[in-house]
Amino acid sequence: MLTNETISKLNEMHLGTMASHFADQLTDPQFQSLSFEERFSILVDAEWSSRKSNRLAKLIKKAGYSAPGASIEDISFLPERKLDKAQILRLASCSYIQQAQNVIILGATGTGKTYLACALGLAANRNYYEVKYIRLPDLLVEIAVARGSGTYRELMRKYKKVSLLILDEWLLYSLKESEARDLLELIEARNKISSTIFCSQFDVNEWHASLYDPTMADAICDRIIYNSHTVKIEGDSMRKRGAIAE
Repeated sequence: MLTNETISKLNEMHLGTMASHFADQLTDPQFQSLSFEERFSILVDAEWSSRKSNRLAKLIKKAGYSAPGASIEDISFLPERKLDKAQILRLASCSYIQQAQNVIILGATGTGKTYLACALGLAANRNYYEVKYIRLPDLLVEIAVARGSGTYRELMRKYKKVSLLILDEWLLYSLKESEARDLLELIEARNKISSTIFCSQFDVNEWHASLYDPTMADAICDRIIYNSHTVKIEGDSMRKRGAIAE
């Protein structure tokens, strides 16, 4: 009776994993030889691991990755891609997030920019940083809708506080004045406070042409470029390579 009450109380306190392992201990003879401290430690470890795992799963789901299965371990370092493995491993350690620095990933269509960005995002999740992945065109639409519905400030606050923001398809097309201003506000708010990954098909010196006017372009680029690590991916499309392999 006492045991059932204990299990019920553990579940009521949302300690389900501990309750389950406690019930297992009562029926498994191998635990009888252990001390109270040892058995209790096993219960706490089980609950702690479960909570960490659940927290990680929630962070990954919330991030909204286009490649949720991406991982640093599976990145291809073929010579023609000219990726610096040491640089990628340093970025995977998340030290750039601790220093509120950015990452610029450059490369032609299909070279694996999105995969690398998502892999870095998942590495950040494993260090329990909150990450948000979104295509820049989708973000700009989201901001425009929020402005029309009166939730603009709320949306901008949400994006400002994310530890790592991944902006894919960066400057895929030229921005209108209102879009460039919204982007400047967001980047200014995150500057030297949070980190952003920019994935672009265009080299940095080509960005100005898409940022409405030279003054706006200077303001945006200045806040990004001089506080960033740049990764350039060379070689053929990885999608094409995969199709040929199949």
